[in-house]
Amino acid sequence: MSSRASLNKVLLIGNLTRDPELRYTPSGAGVCTFGLATNRVYTSSDGTKKEETEFHKVVAWNKLGELCSQLLKKGRKIYVEGRLSTRSWETPDGQNRSTTEVVIDDMRILDSRKEAGMEEYEAPAGVAAVAKAASDAPAEEAPKKEDKSGAEEPKSAKKAEVEEVDLDDLPF
Repeated sequence: MSSRASLNKVLLIGNLTRDPELRYTPSGAGVCTFGLATNRVYTSSDGTKKEETEFHKVVAWNKLGELCSQLLKKGRKIYVEGRLSTRSWETPDGQNRSTTEVVIDDMRILDSRKEAGMEEYEAPAGVAAVAKAASDAPAEEAPKKEDKSGAEEPKSAKKAEVEEVDLDDLPF
């Protein structure tokens, strides 16, 4: 590693301040933006506890951006990993503007839908299709064995009915 090496890495855990917004560039790349709030509690010099909140602009591109727009809602607690990016532009009236954003390459949801107040959650189309296909599958009959009393009981741990897919159990 050369002595000129540098690192631009951001790790944040916080809550979404608004629902994600998904847009597409003219070339078709998905870009999702949302706000993330992080809190810090500290003791001031006079001994009182204080809380400080920082607000971050977060950007996710392509497939990750599409997933963020489908799975995230205001209030969800998430972990993001990425880099800082500052961009500048000129407004139509000639003023120079700039903003610093966290461009993420990884996102993890840290709470359950219930904790985030998302009882009426609508699954992404792919997840819903998997859940529907599983529920439409024919039930498999479990092999039976006899116990010492002569009564039959299931031989395997397989259930006779297909279980409903719980979206909290999915890894994304």
